[in-house]
Amino acid sequence: MNTKRTRILLAGAAILAASACTNNDGRLDLTQGDPTWGDANRATMAAQVIDPSPEYDTPIPPTSASNAVRAADRYREGTVEQPERIKTTDGGPQ
Repeated sequence: MNTKRTRILLAGAAILAASACTNNDGRLDLTQGDPTWGDANRATMAAQVIDPSPEYDTPIPPTSASNAVRAADRYREGTVEQPERIKTTDGGPQ
């Protein structure tokens, strides 16, 4: 095969390969300019959110830093208070 023809074929293959990487507006950067970029991720996240702004009947209970410190100290000392056991079949205490 002659070298001029080989060069033309290689140049054509390179142009064809580069054109497959462009967006609709002709830019090579796939992360910018494409309005559908990330749609699959957003759809998956939205499918996992039941209610993005829930309203509760009771207010959120107040928190206390001193309670958190005492809990962390109990954990470090190995004296963690065990929670009350319940059955999951009937939901009531044992």
